[in-house]
Amino acid sequence: MDDYDIRMEMIFIPAKHGHIKVFVYGFNRLGTWGNAVAVFNGESVTAKGFNKKRTIVHSLVKLHRSLEKKRREN
Repeated sequence: MDDYDIRMEMIFIPAKHGHIKVFVYGFNRLGTWGNAVAVFNGESVTAKGFNKKRTIVHSLVKLHRSLEKKRREN
């Protein structure tokens, strides 16, 4: 598989006020970097890492912290 051959996975998680979309790409070969982008109601965060599952969880944690911070400000 070449570097320009990028495959993307999309994960949709239902939530009370919409759904969370997680876009995962990279992780083509063992030891390669990948990215996970979590989006909810216009708020998006990105996480980068080697471990696919851990990177997805990290992006969701960052999204949660961002939404909590936004909620406290309002």
